[in-house]
Amino acid sequence: MERIPVKGQFTESVVLVGESLHNLKEHLPAQKVFVITDQNIHRLHGRSWDMYPCYTLEAGEKSKVLEMAGSIYRWLIRNDADRRSFILAVGGGMVCDLAGFVASTFMRGLEFGFVATSLLAQVDASVGGKNGVNIDGYKNIVGTFNQPKFVICDTNSLQTLPTKELKNGLAEVVKHALIADADMFERIENNLSAILDLNPDIINYLVSRSVHIKAGVVTRDERETGLRRVLNLGHTWGHAVEKTDGISHGQAVSIGLAFAADLSVTKSYLKKHERDRLVQLLQNLGLPVDTQTPRNVIFDALLKDKKKEEGIMHFVLMKGIGDVVIEPIPIQELREFACL
Repeated sequence: MERIPVKGQFTESVVLVGESLHNLKEHLPAQKVFVITDQNIHRLHGRSWDMYPCYTLEAGEKSKVLEMAGSIYRWLIRNDADRRSFILAVGGGMVCDLAGFVASTFMRGLEFGFVATSLLAQVDASVGGKNGVNIDGYKNIVGTFNQPKFVICDTNSLQTLPTKELKNGLAEVVKHALIADADMFERIENNLSAILDLNPDIINYLVSRSVHIKAGVVTRDERETGLRRVLNLGHTWGHAVEKTDGISHGQAVSIGLAFAADLSVTKSYLKKHERDRLVQLLQNLGLPVDTQTPRNVIFDALLKDKKKEEGIMHFVLMKGIGDVVIEPIPIQELREFACL
């Protein structure tokens, strides 16, 4: 097991890569634990927490809404939760985002921890202290910055993960390589079969390296005042595609990465052969790089993005494989590029 610290301004978290779900009790307080999970995860692993009260969600992004948070608040009240209670989220990104938001806001904040059971959650959603819910399809439009006490990344749990969900997580893995590690990008290119077959050595490497990259960024900029924006690579356009197309987060991020690469080439940051290399890798991983939805429709959704400030959008562009830059781009300039 590898322990990776994530230090926030006021709180500190630790990500446990390779820890087993079977050791869960070692990380929990003796009492007042409340579990939040989804139907699929409860069916597979529910015996590991059957001694605690459990709220079971319907699987899928449709559960990550403010109304569901309200239902969980009422459940906690009925079950006599108090300020000493501890919230444990077991599941993928949706469960972690929602449970972290609930824990951060119920009674002005309870301690909480995550068991991340999807690749997407292990490499991204559970790490860094962002918690939130969606409103009317707009991603994480209401949320908090608050670190979990711990994140358990049991990579053995990925063996039950549907192939589609594995690929969703791989989009975020590629994103991390693009941000900070050209060698990691090449290693993904050279180990496609092993990755898709969930070879333990390569999967543990990808999870660990992704967490190290994200933790390094979060430690320096927990509340996204500057540097942390690099983690939005592929997400500005990707979130808009996710809203308009109703596709999964990883698929939308993949499309967003291809869009960011095209824009980076246009602005002379990225060489065309590097753009082609990225697109080829995404396609080899079974991820989409474009959508049939008209770009003007996607652009209208993009205008609701949290990263928009007074007529500009903080857009993450690629300077090469493993290097990025944040550029404030006027909305009109972005519109002209997107809607050509």
